[in-house]
Amino acid sequence: MITPAGDGVEATWNRVCEGLPTATPDPALAGLPVDFSCRLPADVDGNRAVGRRDAWRMSRVTKVAVAAARDAVGDAGHDPETWESRRVAVVMGCGVGDLALWADQAHRLRDKGPGSVSATSMPRALANMPAGEVALALGARGPSMAAVTACASGATALATARRLLQLGLCDIAVAGGVEMAIAPLPVTAFHQMGALSVRRDDVAGASRPFAATRDGFVMGEGAAVLVLERAEDAAARGGRARAVLAGSGETTDAHHPTTPRPDGLGSEEALRLALEDAGLAPGDVDHVNAHATSTPAGDAAEATMIARFLPHAPSVTAVKGVLGHTLGAAGAIEAALTVLSVERGIAPPIANLTDDTVAFDLDCVTKTSRTQRIRTAVTNSFGFGGHNVVLVLTSGATR
Repeated sequence: MITPAGDGVEATWNRVCEGLPTATPDPALAGLPVDFSCRLPADVDGNRAVGRRDAWRMSRVTKVAVAAARDAVGDAGHDPETWESRRVAVVMGCGVGDLALWADQAHRLRDKGPGSVSATSMPRALANMPAGEVALALGARGPSMAAVTACASGATALATARRLLQLGLCDIAVAGGVEMAIAPLPVTAFHQMGALSVRRDDVAGASRPFAATRDGFVMGEGAAVLVLERAEDAAARGGRARAVLAGSGETTDAHHPTTPRPDGLGSEEALRLALEDAGLAPGDVDHVNAHATSTPAGDAAEATMIARFLPHAPSVTAVKGVLGHTLGAAGAIEAALTVLSVERGIAPPIANLTDDTVAFDLDCVTKTSRTQRIRTAVTNSFGFGGHNVVLVLTSGATR
């Protein structure tokens, strides 16, 4: 993981478990109605994984994707120099590509003419290039593709990678999500539609999932990549299985371009399908990592669904209080954090939420992390267009 909390898995995990928000004033957004965000730390260098020889042709979003992918492959104990490259797939979620680059090149065209537009604009800006460049960097010659389901893109990538393994189309799948969309144009566009928090007097407290006083999300950026294998293949090579991606469910609201169904029936169906795919029942769920962006309508619909479908009240966390909303990367980052919750038996707290400000009948984890046995966890991801994706993650002992 590479997130506003830092470069690497432990940096993100530790800050999420501490419940410390990363939102700060953003000089690049100065003068806009929303002038704060959750950016990557200044010392995160996307060139570290790609080398300066190749960095010129890649956008920042692609560099961060490659860096996260290399870290994930190393953590899994694989060596791209020795694996059977034609049996390695890459699936990367990315919601928008590099909008900042498009805006910059448009200004160049307007101000200086056609000759000023970079010949690398297209390959740097396209949403499929993180997948393509990750495959190139790793020498992965199996299927590679981009998942574009808005803020569910990272989760869609993981569900797709799992299916590739089930269908026998690969033996290893490198999958995740990335997004680097904090720029004046997209931030203004989100603000104009009323999606962003305007809590300028309390920037650190602006993202407050499930709170009665929530008023919108905070833009974030980052990447997370996971390595998927069949259990028997991982065991045969002596690889460490952190958790099992046991099921996935995907549906569409078909309700509104940007607003979720208020009754949450579309997301509930995705959760039901995911649990059926995993061979589990609602009562088996110990923990929920909620999508919970901190918007009034989105949090309400999801909370309604969780309370109705999981009446035994499993613990609920929502990490966007710390990291902001990383859009196409969110599903992958939250899946990775859910893996760690299953592996370590820890449910992180929801930042900026206290017991007396919870707006819904949920067992929200507040203030401090909660130690508990987590055999089955679900992580929810929803996106503009009505996309609903739920992943079920279990400990190896559950299967």
